[in-house]
Amino acid sequence: MTDNTFSIRPYRAGDTDAVIAVWQRANALAHPFLSPDFAAEVQQAMRSIYLPNAETWVLEEAGAVIGFIALLGNEIGGLFLEPSRHGRGYGKALVDHAVALKGPLKVEVFRDNTIGRPFYERYGFEFAGGVLHEPSGQVSRKMAMPGA
Repeated sequence: MTDNTFSIRPYRAGDTDAVIAVWQRANALAHPFLSPDFAAEVQQAMRSIYLPNAETWVLEEAGAVIGFIALLGNEIGGLFLEPSRHGRGYGKALVDHAVALKGPLKVEVFRDNTIGRPFYERYGFEFAGGVLHEPSGQVSRKMAMPGA
């Protein structure tokens, strides 16, 4: 579990490089099945589209960005943590924060994401349907908390 030296605060434009660095490491671990070209496109879109337009909350520990959650209404657009911090309650803290703000949440997660999908299942998200994620060619699972 965390040692309570972390804080969650709104994303600022100056966080972009740190947030993308966390995303790169976590994405490589959670999504090894994505092509390098697709990952590069997503990284560019994060800078130009996703981060400027989502409601993003940054998790800091000792002044360093170690994770973030990006929200689009009551949907999690992205939840990524520094891999060395997995399994210590930080992801749950970010989702708890989002639930406190938005109520029950929805998420779409790649079927083959063996880190994120089990995390959401443990949290209480339920399977709500599968879809083909056309840009990547991968199958996604729509999941939702009861009441979302």
